[in-house]
Amino acid sequence: MADKKKLLLIDGHSVAFRAFYGLHSQIERMKNRNGLHTNALYGFHNMLEVIVNKEQPTHALVAFDAGKTTFRHAFFDDYKGGRSKMPSEFSEQIPFLKDLLSGFGLKSYELENYEADDIIGTLARQAETEGFEVVVLTGDRDLTQLATDAVRIDITKKGVSDLKEHSKTSIIDELGIDPIRIIDMKGLAGDASDNIPGVTKIGEKTALKLLHEYGSLENLYAHVDEMKKSKRKENLIAEKETAFLSKKLATIDVQAPITVKLEELSYHGRDMEKLIAFYKEMDFKSHLEKLDTADYMDQLAEEVEEVEYTFVEEISPKQFSDGMALYVEMLDDNYHKADIVSVAWGKENRLYVTDPETAFASPVFKDWVEDEDKEKYVYDAKRTYVALHKRECELKGVSFDIMLASYLLTAEDSSSGDVVDVASKHHYEGMTPDEVVYGKGKKISVPEDQTLMYDHMARKVLAITKLSAKMDAELKENEQEALLKEMELPLAIVLAEMEIQGITADAECLEVMKEEFRQTLEGIEERIYKEAGETFNINSPKQLGVILFEKMGYPVIKKTKTGYSTAQDVLEKLRDQAPIVEFILKYRQVAKIQSTYIEGLLKVIDSKTSKIHTRYLQTVARTGRLSSVDPNLQNIPIRLEEGRKIRQAFVPRKEGWKIFASDYSQIELRILAHISADEHLIRAFMDNEDIHTTTAMRVFDIANAGDVTADMRREAKAVNFGIVYGISDYGLSQNLNISRKEAKDYIDTYFDRFPGVKQFIDDVIREAKEKGYVETLFHRRRYLPDINSRNFNLRSFAERTAMNTPIQGSAADILKMAMIEMDKRIKAEGLQATMLLQVHDELIFEVPEEEISQIETLVKEVMEQTVELAVPLKVESSYGKSWYEAK
Repeated sequence: MADKKKLLLIDGHSVAFRAFYGLHSQIERMKNRNGLHTNALYGFHNMLEVIVNKEQPTHALVAFDAGKTTFRHAFFDDYKGGRSKMPSEFSEQIPFLKDLLSGFGLKSYELENYEADDIIGTLARQAETEGFEVVVLTGDRDLTQLATDAVRIDITKKGVSDLKEHSKTSIIDELGIDPIRIIDMKGLAGDASDNIPGVTKIGEKTALKLLHEYGSLENLYAHVDEMKKSKRKENLIAEKETAFLSKKLATIDVQAPITVKLEELSYHGRDMEKLIAFYKEMDFKSHLEKLDTADYMDQLAEEVEEVEYTFVEEISPKQFSDGMALYVEMLDDNYHKADIVSVAWGKENRLYVTDPETAFASPVFKDWVEDEDKEKYVYDAKRTYVALHKRECELKGVSFDIMLASYLLTAEDSSSGDVVDVASKHHYEGMTPDEVVYGKGKKISVPEDQTLMYDHMARKVLAITKLSAKMDAELKENEQEALLKEMELPLAIVLAEMEIQGITADAECLEVMKEEFRQTLEGIEERIYKEAGETFNINSPKQLGVILFEKMGYPVIKKTKTGYSTAQDVLEKLRDQAPIVEFILKYRQVAKIQSTYIEGLLKVIDSKTSKIHTRYLQTVARTGRLSSVDPNLQNIPIRLEEGRKIRQAFVPRKEGWKIFASDYSQIELRILAHISADEHLIRAFMDNEDIHTTTAMRVFDIANAGDVTADMRREAKAVNFGIVYGISDYGLSQNLNISRKEAKDYIDTYFDRFPGVKQFIDDVIREAKEKGYVETLFHRRRYLPDINSRNFNLRSFAERTAMNTPIQGSAADILKMAMIEMDKRIKAEGLQATMLLQVHDELIFEVPEEEISQIETLVKEVMEQTVELAVPLKVESSYGKSWYEAK
């Protein structure tokens, strides 16, 4: 039995569809850094892990439908008619399934004019005759007709991880018919999901009863005249042709003209290199951390050539010159907490490595680091600046940063890796992954053989030197040199100083808030228990489901493998008819704020300085936006008053100072007006109109602003920002809780009333197709390799990206320029005010009371005049004793 062959066949689209809707409630949360929805990919991946580990197949294939039409349409035009259009949020993920499958070492196949079912049926029969055990995984019960003694059908129940096995025996036990007679059942009962008509007034239960008596459709019709007179008999006789047509439509072709051979489907396990690349692209960090990549890493280590360097025990001036690379090694991503374990510098054939004690005890090393006239090349200037600052060295003279340069050249995330990742991305040979030297895992440490680390450091310095020259030439060719040297590099130092400064957090205030929230939660609990008529565990979905759907009798919207779904989207649908739901939703919101933000912030306050030091990721978002982590201070909830109150804990570092907040007003819509040159948008901003009211007036044909209702303005606002973010009709319908047709009508009307915007979108997509990329106003590029793809889903996603990147990216660039200029002006004018935080389109400062008017004038001048657009930029400023008061 050890040599038993097992074929695993997976119904690609069907399982992906189940994965998409299984994680549908998390769809907006599950996106990669490029805005691609990933819930279907994530669910499909989890299914692959489960099924491959469980079945241990010797052979495997994932089958896909080749298109919308098949040979079945030749004899029935309406086959599968009436199905709603696939949501773009789902279809955009389908092309990337192939990358996932390649990573798992799985072959995929599709056949023009045939369905995945036919591919699976044909291979299942071939494999069965050759002595294989066959397992079919699908979300479609149609495939149960294939079950035999050798073929088992596993059907996904909820999501993709909960499977129900269907063997020939279990189907006979359940239905009382042989699996192959399922096609006869569909001939009689039809199948609404595939638009198979069946016979009028015959459902599955009646069909089974008839088959129990007659055995097959053919035998039933051989004896139909013997039946008692009834309406059913009349329908059967009148619709005989339809019955046999329905059976034909439901029958899987097990002799499809496939070209793939069983021997080509041998399964040899995962392709680590491809799987790692897929995880990185999709931001599946937890999966990346779990990978067992030891063999892969050892293989890479053997391919690397040796490098010559000098380990320095005594530092001297002759070891330094202009135009050298500098790298400091820390074994933790959070460089505010990490210690430096090694230091290296040099160029080409002069590479030096030493330990931190030797480096920072040397005034020669410190003088070189702080010499503005000595050019230095680095990986991650901000990280390097902060690390050296902790050792009382102020980094100056950085003229190139390969992490930032890589980000500009590729528009891909460079923050989660290291020199090694950038080197690999730019085809530089001679690097081993960090895991080879330090081991895999979150808590890595200095290797026992420290020469491994020193050798690794020398390689990194050499890579930085060579890549700097190569990338500098590429940036100049792309007209992006100024973007690096006048925007990203100066910003890196500004951000480093902001991170070092930190923001003061009042721990006592948070503790008081924690107690207030506890009491609030208790009050909400009491209201919930009163509505329910009993106490129960509100945090238990199982117990909550019993209360809502059994005791209180509210309609069941969705079930899970453990009972009733009480997910957010389910509760939202019940909100209007179930008063208890309002309290449950509020309870969840407050509880999340309590645990994630109040308790979370208390854990990261520096006990010595009473400050929180967030880190800004400069190279994550392809639009150029900054991200905040450890902790994320850009994501403190503001829609609920309870969330806004958290900002009360953020205060100035000195008595008599204020928190000062300055926010760009509708910057993305103003950029849209500028780029599109739409006369109606420009006039609205020039006349200082409320843009959402103006949009509502044009979309809904309303003459007077006073006649625009709150709902109209809300819908217009959703359309405005939907256009900016390249939203689909499906996305807009979800946001506004309207039909997709209504959403499409809104979008079409918007384009009709704002023709300049439509023209801009057409032009930018056309240019993207010609160039392969789009640019912001400042030459930040985003490459769109799929913009000319024949695959509709890939092309559509690329087109939406082409629409929104110039707008969002230009907004990010403008704010960066404003930050750099504000930092310069504050220093030049000798002000004590300090820039603390950047939150999307907003800058937060702490300011002495006597400097408030000066800062107010300076902020308005700098932020509103950073660039000149066709419409004015507007900044709104406010201040108070805390961030909460300021906003």
